[in-house]
Amino acid sequence: MNKNEKFVITINRELGSGGRTVGEKLAAKLGVPFYDKALIKALTKKYNLTVEEIEKLKGRSHSWWADFMRVVSVGQGIIDVAIPSYASIHESYPQTTGEMFRAEKEILEEIAEEESCIIAGRTAFFIMKDHPNRLSILIHAPMENRIARLMRKQGMSREEAEKTIKKVDKMRENYVNKYTDTSRYDTHNYDLVISTDGKTEEEVADMILQYIG
Repeated sequence: MNKNEKFVITINRELGSGGRTVGEKLAAKLGVPFYDKALIKALTKKYNLTVEEIEKLKGRSHSWWADFMRVVSVGQGIIDVAIPSYASIHESYPQTTGEMFRAEKEILEEIAEEESCIIAGRTAFFIMKDHPNRLSILIHAPMENRIARLMRKQGMSREEAEKTIKKVDKMRENYVNKYTDTSRYDTHNYDLVISTDGKTEEEVADMILQYIG
């Protein structure tokens, strides 16, 4: 990946691995926007962005994405949507439809077309696989670390944290299998696989920067 040209970095991460925080820190260091699937899902829902609606927007304006970004002010970091918590995120996954996936795919592709960015999410690695200047990363952590993080960050009991992780892992894997015909754990899908075990999010972000060069 050449960071001096328009690029996209995709980050797939296990719940409780700290991958989202790594993505945010990396985006700040590179000076590019950070998007995750929770945000894209919230945007498609809030603005009723079906594939058909997106096509209509494209037909009305050659700069539809810039117009849309100005409306929701995502580019300026002012997000007029409620970002779900861990609990509400994993509860909402079963309601994801094929139509929602296609709308999200359209939006993600347009984001990457318009600007350098970092996208964290279950299928960004697949959607962006043919992007000419992309880096695909998987961030994971041992189960004990993941449980401890959820207990600390979300105030969950050990039992709640373990149950949530297992449920989210299964739903995310099923989602990826359904729409990409591959596994999110298949390392062939990534350029870089990192464990956060024994590392801070800052250190992992710096490791990725070093890898990019």
